[in-house]
Amino acid sequence: MTILSTHVLDTAHGCPADGVAIQLLSQDGALLFAGATNADGRCPGLPPIDPGCYQLTFAVAAYYRARGTVLADPPFLDVITVHFGVSDDGHYHVPLLVSPYGYSTYRGS
Repeated sequence: MTILSTHVLDTAHGCPADGVAIQLLSQDGALLFAGATNADGRCPGLPPIDPGCYQLTFAVAAYYRARGTVLADPPFLDVITVHFGVSDDGHYHVPLLVSPYGYSTYRGS
């Protein structure tokens, strides 16, 4: 089994993103997990996963609106979906650096 973790950092405000709704879905779209980031921008409780293809979704527009950030209608970024593959056991870390108009992700450690 593979350990999965994520971390969301709000680059617009220079802080961890607290309260971002996250979903983990399998390749066929089955919901495996739903939760939200904590005050450190992390999402505890993500389940172990097997090798395969997955999606993590991050509801960033709702997060920014809850912070009082005025966004366009519709927002430039609403829900960010990261499609990723797991090829082996170990630890997969999928961080998200986000602002209302851009994001970056990578395989972290």
